[in-house]
Amino acid sequence: MIRTVLLAGRAGLHMRAAARIAGAAAELPTRITVRTLDRPPVPADSMLALLGLGALCGTEIILEAYGDGAAESLASLADLFATDLDVAGA
Repeated sequence: MIRTVLLAGRAGLHMRAAARIAGAAAELPTRITVRTLDRPPVPADSMLALLGLGALCGTEIILEAYGDGAAESLASLADLFATDLDVAGA
């Protein structure tokens, strides 16, 4: 299953946002990979791998997962990518 979302963070995918996303991905029951149109897939639960994507605000993020719980896991992670995690309360 594949899901596409635009990165909402005004500062792009920086260390704090990548750590939050990787932490959330590690808690999910399904292994998820993340890629951009010009970068190969990386594990969503790796903060350093996510940083390596070099994703800026508005970058198309492609999430991929298979197996039981894939749809729910993708929805959960897509919501994080679509949220500006630098805004207070996010």
